[in-house]
Amino acid sequence: MSNFIITKGIRLLSLSNRVKWQAPTLAAVRHYAAQPKRFYKQTNVLCTDSGYEVTLDHRKLKTPNGTLFTVKSEPLAIAVATEFDSQKDHIVRSRMHISALCFTAIDNPNHLTKLDMVNYLLNFLATDTVLFQYDDEKALQELQCNEWDPLIDWFNRRFETNLQKTMSITPPHVTDEDKIKIAKHFQSFSLETLHGYTFAVDTLKSIVLACAVIEQQINVDKAVALSRLEEEYQLKFWGRVEWSHDLSQQELQARLAAAVLFVHFNCSEHFVKEKLLL
Repeated sequence: MSNFIITKGIRLLSLSNRVKWQAPTLAAVRHYAAQPKRFYKQTNVLCTDSGYEVTLDHRKLKTPNGTLFTVKSEPLAIAVATEFDSQKDHIVRSRMHISALCFTAIDNPNHLTKLDMVNYLLNFLATDTVLFQYDDEKALQELQCNEWDPLIDWFNRRFETNLQKTMSITPPHVTDEDKIKIAKHFQSFSLETLHGYTFAVDTLKSIVLACAVIEQQINVDKAVALSRLEEEYQLKFWGRVEWSHDLSQQELQARLAAAVLFVHFNCSEHFVKEKLLL
């Protein structure tokens, strides 16, 4: 009996030596905030003494800070109402770019002034995408010259500036005189409109492209394509991942289209008043 116990113990020890102990794995589970359900059936736009409001059934739309949503442009209010009306079972705020721009302009969470916005745009000139070109790859350099240079020339004619591209990592030099001319242009817009310009510049990483698309020198698709010129050039050699690159391109197009509409809709009230005065 004792021999049997000893033999059994030896077998158990040999098995335990061959089996390595592994720490239990903990699966990482991410929890995302649930998207709010659509609680309204109809949207509408109301004209009041203070401007235009949007209603969701009998409720008046408010900003994230609880401020009553009011804009001076009827087309802008209609665009926001359309975004809310296009939501299905849930409200996907990440796809409502015009509404987000309006909320940001109304709440102004960072308490920005016109001077802050203008300075931000001017500081972007030193890192403008189209002003950085490369001479170490001939095909890419030719592509940049053919696509970007005409827009740089247009910008210089439009604002009477003399922006010059750089062929290295050294930022282009922008004179104080050129900055003053560009600053005067942006200062002529309202604070709300400047939010749209900033959104366009952040999307394209370029003041030149943003001004060109807003002033209808190029369309939205072309502006996004030019902002991604180097990336698209590299994709020809390394391949394109449709679910990633196409999604990124479409998202940029949606953001830029919203910024362009936001700027034009904010300016529409001024144009209407100017026409009535004539």
